[in-house]
Amino acid sequence: MKILIADDNYASRRLLKVFLKDHGESHFAVNGLEALEAFKLAHQNGDPFKLICLDIMMPEMDGVEALRQMRSWESDHGITEEKRCKVLMTTALDDRKDIIESFNEGCEGYLIKPVEESQITKVLTQLGLISTQ
Repeated sequence: MKILIADDNYASRRLLKVFLKDHGESHFAVNGLEALEAFKLAHQNGDPFKLICLDIMMPEMDGVEALRQMRSWESDHGITEEKRCKVLMTTALDDRKDIIESFNEGCEGYLIKPVEESQITKVLTQLGLISTQ
């Protein structure tokens, strides 16, 4: 599985990579603009990401805006909901407003930092991206 981890914190990116190493190849972005460009480029190259982990609070463009633009791009290019990438929002803030806004923009999951491997495994299993059998 091709994975994009977008987070401005180096330690958070590395930790997610370690947790996801058995599930696919991770690529990195340090802000929402980089994540959006990586997302578009992957589609243009015919090898889109299956999973994107987006931090909410990032410089240049926050994760919610990046998600909004990704979903708009998918819609504009005829990518159906079943075929679009799965997006997990990550943040240090347990803010109800952010959670609601993220789901309204089309994320499939939401993880509060510090993220634990068991949380990721549970969400990936629920989304059908991995099997625990």
